[in-house]
Amino acid sequence: MAEDIANSFLNDFARTKQGNDTIFSCWARYQEAVAQGNDAVNGTIGALLENDGSLAINQTVDEFVRNSPPIEIAAYAPLKGLPEFLDFAVTLTLGDAREELESIGVCHTATASPGGSGALYLAAANYADRGSKVLLRNRHWGPYDGFLAGCGLGIATYPLLNESSGLDLESLKSSLDELAKSQGKVMSWLNDPAHNPTGLSLSSQERMSVLHAFSNAAMANEEVGFTLLIDAAYHMYAKEPHGWAETITDALHDGLEWPANLLITFAISISKSHTVYGLRAGALVTIHPDQSVVDRITTVMGVTGRQTWSASSRLAQYSVAKIHSNSESGAAWSDEKNRLTQLLKERRELFIESCKKFNVPINPTHDGFFAWLEHEDP
Repeated sequence: MAEDIANSFLNDFARTKQGNDTIFSCWARYQEAVAQGNDAVNGTIGALLENDGSLAINQTVDEFVRNSPPIEIAAYAPLKGLPEFLDFAVTLTLGDAREELESIGVCHTATASPGGSGALYLAAANYADRGSKVLLRNRHWGPYDGFLAGCGLGIATYPLLNESSGLDLESLKSSLDELAKSQGKVMSWLNDPAHNPTGLSLSSQERMSVLHAFSNAAMANEEVGFTLLIDAAYHMYAKEPHGWAETITDALHDGLEWPANLLITFAISISKSHTVYGLRAGALVTIHPDQSVVDRITTVMGVTGRQTWSASSRLAQYSVAKIHSNSESGAAWSDEKNRLTQLLKERRELFIESCKKFNVPINPTHDGFFAWLEHEDP
């Protein structure tokens, strides 16, 4: 009866929301088990821990956050984000390839968001028509489903791996073609490098194949808008953190045609790269050869943010931009980030070695916070 009364206030989509987030539910079970004295391992947390189980925090970032002026803590940020932060977000996304991409005519824009999740929302709310489907790999981060459903979007999938444990390029191509037959816009989310939850990263050859697949699909369907979103939440902990920017640069130098109806966008997470999870900082960085396209997107994303969360948190934006405005503090951040990357590398190597020793089958895993083994009853 009480549920019926509650539902009388809720719209149809709200009524579909049931239960707690799976990851946070499992985390609560872990905490309860530890409190009861059980020998439990926390396999759920989407953050990096030190070997003693404490949260790994980049000490350079912590110092700058704590020493920020009161005005930078209390004041609103501009609706699109602090200009210095937005400039840094582009550099964090494109790395050393930024200058070369700019020189060959690739334009860019960035919008600050509350974490990488906010960047994903900006894309879901603007780059696909309600009622259409967004293309994902069949093994993906679970909250994608909710982000998309909340924007009135469905999901189409293709296999994470082919029979050779590599990119299933043919399935990607056929999926793009199939969606283009029934939709005016086709968007795909590709979590790479350091895929959550497997730790899988595409090779440079696979990245190049993906770019050509999208370029060819766009040229074959000129009336359809294609968006390739790279969810780069964990890219700074990968062997090739800026592999996508480098591949795009190489492809353009090799003569890849960039159709006007193809957009490439990156969702980045300052939560991960700078270990400030609770400060909720991220950005959506979009690139395209036409400046007028980029200008229009800048406006749309700023308005979307205003209509959703108003302005993103200023403190993280200020602190991160301040760190990287100085070569000495930027190098200190990099040293600490490299330490954490090495920690992850050592753990992954030990995990893979142990799985081989005990004949435990796992998905390919290369970078980032995660590794994954398939099981019918997890």
